[in-house]
Amino acid sequence: MPIYGTALLAACHLLGIILGDLLGRALGMTTNVGGVGIAMILLIVARYYLHRSGRLNAASEKGVIYWGAIYIPVVVAMAMQQNMLVALKGGPMALIAALASVLVCGCFVAFINRGEPLPHPDSNEVESR
Repeated sequence: MPIYGTALLAACHLLGIILGDLLGRALGMTTNVGGVGIAMILLIVARYYLHRSGRLNAASEKGVIYWGAIYIPVVVAMAMQQNMLVALKGGPMALIAALASVLVCGCFVAFINRGEPLPHPDSNEVESR
C-alpha cells in the first residue's frame, strides 16, 4: 500500500533541518536549533497552502494527516533522550527556551484556529476536487 504525503514530509523535514542548522550557526552554536519543529510548521503550512490551492488530492491529504499525527510522538520520543539535568545545570537558558517555545506554539495554535477549519479528508468537499 502506498503511503501518500511522504514526499511532502521529506521535503519539509530536509528544509527544516537546513533552516535549523542555519539558525544554530547564526546563534553561534554548532548544533541544529529547532529543525524538527520548523519542519512540522512547514508541513502544516504546506498542507494548508496545497489544500487551499486545490493541488492536494484526497489520498495525499490523508497521508499528510497521518504523517503529521505520527511526527509529533516521534519528536517527543527524541526529546525524551535529552539529558534535562545537564541542560538545567548549564544555566537558565533551557528554562527560557522552554517557556519561549510554549508561548510561540500557543500563538501559532491561536493563529491557526482563527481561520476557517479545513474539512475532514473523508468529507465530500475534499473528494470533489
